Amino acid sequence: MRAADGWQDYELIDTSGGERLERWGDVLLIRPDPQVIWQTPRTHPLWNKAHARYHRSASGGGRWERLRPMPDVWQIGYGGLRFRLKPMGFKHTGLFPEQAVNWDLMADMIRRAGRPVRVLNLFGYTGAATLACLAAGAHVTHVDASKGMVAWGKENAVLSGMADRPVRWLTDDCGKFVQREQRRGNVYDGILMDPPSYGRGPGGEVWKLEEQIYPLVEQCAALLSDRPLFFLVNSYTAGLSPSVMKYILNAVVVPRAGGAVTADEIGLPVTAGVGAGQVLPCGATAVWRGDGE
Repeated sequence: MRAADGWQDYELIDTSGGERLERWGDVLLIRPDPQVIWQTPRTHPLWNKAHARYHRSASGGGRWERLRPMPDVWQIGYGGLRFRLKPMGFKHTGLFPEQAVNWDLMADMIRRAGRPVRVLNLFGYTGAATLACLAAGAHVTHVDASKGMVAWGKENAVLSGMADRPVRWLTDDCGKFVQREQRRGNVYDGILMDPPSYGRGPGGEVWKLEEQIYPLVEQCAALLSDRPLFFLVNSYTAGLSPSVMKYILNAVVVPRAGGAVTADEIGLPVTAGVGAGQVLPCGATAVWRGDGE
């Protein structure tokens, strides 16, 4: 497992009873996590000092309970990147801290390339991966179906001092955008995607990951340049394991562009409690690395 252990503004303090206790800057949150099936003692005093807790509803969704005064919106940083956070529906804050391992990986490949690099970020959410690639010197095309998420990404770019970097912020259906890019003959040196398990495009288009991930990877492979660096696929869907994603990239990308594929879980180190020193798995990532790296 690859652990996001480079954080200072974020900390996974403890986990127990289906919940995790986290520090986001100066804000303490308790959020549900279905993987936390252990009932370890909650001896850490910060369990009783959380600012807010998210409660799941039996009928779906849930709600935030404010336990102590806290800001409606606040910021944290990772390296030179800055992110705006706020409590959102479905327990989210606008950032997935475990993804820092992938930000660092892509940034390193971009810097070591020593040449101009064009990156396509599909399902780009609030832009953390986009900013990491921009900071490393890439030109990025950021695509997400949510107008609000794209606007949030732009705000994060301003906070990070990168409003003038070469980036296209696009609100679009990712599948349709890829098809148009094929017709236009545009190519990219790096492609990354973090598709949702289920979602809808701006025109109400239904997205089901298990049905659409393979054809989307096939379409995206046609957008790789003559000297591609990477193709990264991330998943939070239980049925799309690291091995399954590795199989897809080996079947689609390697015959076309050579290179090699690795895949693993990604996670967050736990800093206190019974699980101190262990890593909580938070998702899975498969990475194809090209010979052009």
